[in-house]
Amino acid sequence: MLNLAVLGSGRGSNFQAILDEIIDGRIPDARVVCVISNNSEAGILTTARAHTIPAFHCSLKQFPSDSAFAGTLLQILQSHNADLVLLAGYMKLIPESILNAFRQRIVNIHPALLPKYGGRGMYGLHVHEAVIAAGETESGATVHYVDEVYDHGRVILQKRVPVYPTDTPETLAQRVLKVEHEIYPEVVRRFATGQIPLKKPFHASAHP
Repeated sequence: MLNLAVLGSGRGSNFQAILDEIIDGRIPDARVVCVISNNSEAGILTTARAHTIPAFHCSLKQFPSDSAFAGTLLQILQSHNADLVLLAGYMKLIPESILNAFRQRIVNIHPALLPKYGGRGMYGLHVHEAVIAAGETESGATVHYVDEVYDHGRVILQKRVPVYPTDTPETLAQRVLKVEHEIYPEVVRRFATGQIPLKKPFHASAHP
């Protein structure tokens, strides 16, 4: 069984898409063991609680230091035996200690064809505004591994969509979001079925 932890800051539509496929059996041998948000009013927490999934509000503002925050976040993930961490609209940089503990076991989805239109400040409608302003004829979504730099880790899966001359950031966002809801569950399915190998945790060698 693949234990999934999900981090998000907003409504969590990608989380819902993944959860729906788990419930329907299209993602086998996987379950969401916890959901964490830096926003106490995030819809992603409401969705988790509606499905009796442990849901946590964990924000840097609650802690006296970065290390205290990171330590609590790590404790939540490890106490729920998370195997794979999914970022679903999570607006914060992942602390280094979490990256080290879950190296190549944290993935994110981004609403553009990385490496284009990624990095700090490239989120939500800002991405689609930049794509349209540059005169691009196509955009899309990317699932990638997470490292120390925003939207920088190795690409796992991408899917493209056309950009039309009549597009607004909002219409392009809708088209890209539909693709996000296709490829993120697909990547989770590949991890759950072993098509994508899951890297062992860094301390695994201590327990052969």
